[in-house]
Amino acid sequence: MKYVLLFCGTDEDAAAFAALSPEELRTRYAEVGAWFAEHRSKIGPSNQLQGPETATSVRFGVDGPPVVTDGPFLEGKEAIGGYAEIDVADLDGAVRMARTRPGRGAAASRPGVPGR
Repeated sequence: MKYVLLFCGTDEDAAAFAALSPEELRTRYAEVGAWFAEHRSKIGPSNQLQGPETATSVRFGVDGPPVVTDGPFLEGKEAIGGYAEIDVADLDGAVRMARTRPGRGAAASRPGVPGR
């Protein structure tokens, strides 16, 4: 079954990441690269996203034309920093994989719609 892991973090997580020294940053990216390599047979498309300040949202109301606004669709304390589509047997497999992800923040998993 296909799931999407959403890699999320708070402003504090982003500040901690920005404060990493060049050596710490190389180490972090090496850890992330190793995690992706370890799970490459289960990972499909994935990407890191630019910050939420770069988002543009199109909102559809009950009537009237769609409204285009700057900023993310959802307001919250966490922002989605990246994603990975994974193919695992079930939710337990998605959770097991997410638990091994290096770094701070959270990894939310959501299943895809079967048959698509």
